[in-house]
Amino acid sequence: MKLPGFAVWMFVCFCASVGGYPNGKVREACTSMVPCHGRSPQLLPEHAIAVNGTEFKPGDSIEVLLSGPDFEGFFIQARDAEHLDSPAVGSFVLADRRRSQLLTCGHTKNSAVSHTNKAKKKDIKVYWIAPGDAPKHVQFLATVVKNYRTFWVKIPSPVVSQPGVLSPTPPLHATSEAMSTSYPVSRISKPFSASGCGSLKFCIRNPSSCDPESASCFFLSFQQEESSVFIEMSGPSEGYLAFALSHDQWMGGDDAYLCVNEEHRVHISTARLKERSNPLLDSENVLEDVSWRLVDGVLQCSFRRSIRLPVSKGRFNLDASYYIFLADGEASGGGLIYKHRRQPLVTDGQYNVTGLPQDIGGSRSPQLIKAHGALMFVAWITTVSIGVIVARFFKPAWSHSFLFGKELWFQVHRILMLTTVMLTSISFVLPFVYRGGWSQQAGFHPYLGCAVMALTIFQPLMAGFRPSRHAPRRQLFNWFHWSTGTTARILAVVVTMFLGMDLPALDLPDPWDTYTMIGFVAWHVGTDVLLEIHSYCLVRKVEVIEDDRVQILQSLTSAEAEGRLFKQVVLTIYVCGNIVFLVAFLITVNQV
Repeated sequence: MKLPGFAVWMFVCFCASVGGYPNGKVREACTSMVPCHGRSPQLLPEHAIAVNGTEFKPGDSIEVLLSGPDFEGFFIQARDAEHLDSPAVGSFVLADRRRSQLLTCGHTKNSAVSHTNKAKKKDIKVYWIAPGDAPKHVQFLATVVKNYRTFWVKIPSPVVSQPGVLSPTPPLHATSEAMSTSYPVSRISKPFSASGCGSLKFCIRNPSSCDPESASCFFLSFQQEESSVFIEMSGPSEGYLAFALSHDQWMGGDDAYLCVNEEHRVHISTARLKERSNPLLDSENVLEDVSWRLVDGVLQCSFRRSIRLPVSKGRFNLDASYYIFLADGEASGGGLIYKHRRQPLVTDGQYNVTGLPQDIGGSRSPQLIKAHGALMFVAWITTVSIGVIVARFFKPAWSHSFLFGKELWFQVHRILMLTTVMLTSISFVLPFVYRGGWSQQAGFHPYLGCAVMALTIFQPLMAGFRPSRHAPRRQLFNWFHWSTGTTARILAVVVTMFLGMDLPALDLPDPWDTYTMIGFVAWHVGTDVLLEIHSYCLVRKVEVIEDDRVQILQSLTSAEAEGRLFKQVVLTIYVCGNIVFLVAFLITVNQV
């Protein structure tokens, strides 16, 4: 199942070594042996590969020792010394299974060895078994990772040969085949400008129409210049900024561009996204005119890219339409990036950045998720709350008023509760429509939501079997009806909605969303307590002390009727307060 775009896209990145995988399972690097760290390898190796012989016959075992200063990761293969681009040959046997593991590159089982964890190591010993169809000359190659930023590619060993064959051509020098990702980098002298947005260049701004010179503005622009596009990106971030082009609003198969703060220097790279896995940083450079700037917590970067690139580069052509995502997050030393803390900005449709220039915004919350939150808020903050107060405190006051042949309080209560069931049912379906199934990223919220939905359906079904007013089982029904409704309200408002408001997909302003919910709960409890006190005072008014015995001179119904005006005033104020909470919530949701 795909997950929402950019959604979440790429930023589930954690500490990594070779290829971004601390567990050493780096089959993606079988051919190039280059870690996907998006930077250039070191040229002068600090490590060496030694072998215990210079000749071999098919079936022989050769000891291979990789040693040098502390390193975290490694990747070892044996190749035809005269064709070092050819697939790995032979197979390996481990000497230490705790620190090394076997991998299969191509069609040859156990043809490579890598690390099992990031623990520091000074040496690794393995044994190579020569195959029956071994080439005349074999050379062992090793990629060694000291840390995320520092690594060496294809460190060569001495050549080993079969008996009686001539010496091979001069062996490969260390890292000479490694692809370089270095490119000239310059500094940006001033903030970007929104001048020309919508007329000369395609711009995305958040908040809409913000000034990129502002410290709170996220800005992304594309300006076509002949066969290339000049791209500018800026925003408040101490870690990284990134944007991606996608064919849909789900993570997977996206073309990403990252600007990462690495110890007060910005590294700019391209990446490929494969669902919710680590981004695969490209080791080959396709960017030109790279520049950056870090000032007062605002990260800026710019670069140029050809509109069309060969398919082998793995990049999207820029003359087609895509959804565009813009995200920011934290980065640690060594250029490691972490999952964004809030939902990325997503355009509301697909756009061609080389087409008609536009100046647009975007949303950090999908429309279906906004609708889900809004409907749940209306249902559980407005209709349920008013319906409960009407049933609890207005039964005596409205018992002599009728609507469609039923007591007024009952009809109002029933209409509000059925409205709640309808709104909750519609809202319940929306996240499943948006996600295309169950979400594994929302914590306990969906499980609690299912519990609330079940109680919401059960409550009216139980009401359909309500006994008559004087039936023996009426008290039991009343208790079950009250306890089910109260449990549903507590789960919905106090638990599920509090958890849901902090989910990245809704992206409500923190901590004001929590304060608003606390304010509503206090508002409702305060109104409840006020009406309870009022009801108690009415009863006390009609009590008289007679022979140390309390006698009720007036029925409770009559006493409640005396307070009708007060209750109606309180209900009016309460409804108005709920509407204020509702409007504030809807305005906030509409702005994210």
